[in-house]
Amino acid sequence: MKKLLILVFAALLVALAACGGSDSADGESGSEASVDKLVFADAGWNSIRVHNSIMQKVIEVGYGIDTEVTPGSTAATIQGLREGDIDIYSEVWTDNVKEVYAEAIEAGDFEKVSVNFDDNEQGIYVPTYVIEGDEERGIEPMAPDLKTVEDLKKYPELFEDPAEPGKGRLINAPSGWAVEKAITQKMETYGLNDTFVNFKPGSDAAIVASLADAYEAGEAWVGYYWSPTAVTAKYDLTLLEEPEYDPEVYEETKGTELPPNDVVVAVHKDIPDAAPEVVEFLSNYETSSALTEEALDYMNENEDASAEEAAAWWMKEHEDLWTEWVPEDVAEKVKESL
Repeated sequence: MKKLLILVFAALLVALAACGGSDSADGESGSEASVDKLVFADAGWNSIRVHNSIMQKVIEVGYGIDTEVTPGSTAATIQGLREGDIDIYSEVWTDNVKEVYAEAIEAGDFEKVSVNFDDNEQGIYVPTYVIEGDEERGIEPMAPDLKTVEDLKKYPELFEDPAEPGKGRLINAPSGWAVEKAITQKMETYGLNDTFVNFKPGSDAAIVASLADAYEAGEAWVGYYWSPTAVTAKYDLTLLEEPEYDPEVYEETKGTELPPNDVVVAVHKDIPDAAPEVVEFLSNYETSSALTEEALDYMNENEDASAEEAAAWWMKEHEDLWTEWVPEDVAEKVKESL
């Protein structure tokens, strides 16, 4: 009797083991996601929102996984990615968060899965008419010799700060953005602090509003911005020159061009195992500044358009591109939803 019970128990163990191992033994089901929801980072600018929306559409419709978005500053969302509160980051501007990024990659907290785009620019801009004028608008050149960021100290009165007459106003990035500290250091390095106010707006929208107001009025404006954006697509801006990027000099004084940025797609360390098919899709995800700017320009031309609507428009325009990132059956589901 005892032997019979032992044999029955052993048979049950074998059966249970067979049932439990069937998913991993089957090539298809073994690659299925084991998560119900994936969380994206929104660090505060429109291009990350557009890329999030493209990815969300594919993941929700193509792979049947819910998504949500967590907004926050660059520092907060990168930390969230490290700790697992955020699963996917569609635009990590790697050199803006160089030390934290390198530390997190080395620690294995998150993984880079693809380069979204790497042909971007960022720095201190002025409207081109400030230097060259605009004959059609009847604007004379205001600072024809303005070429470099350091040259700004010759023109504080041109960019006068309304709150501090006699000083210019340089619009920095918002305080929560990693690049704000670099711009602050640049002002010191280039000797601008005596003649310019380091103005830190509360948001990207505040930068855009100040630029738009100045541009429509044909007035001087100087501040931080980057491409690809709807702003750089809409307005004729000139990036002021700085010495060629030198890692050692930049590390010490920030007195060179901002470093070239690989803008990467990154995922929390658990996601490759939890959602391998999604990570395979993300590993194929590759755009460019020009492609990104198309969606942003759509938002600009259609003032009520959301990032989600711009993403849907973009996906219809570039069906030949994004359908190459996913299997045919996934592509068909997503195309039907569009």
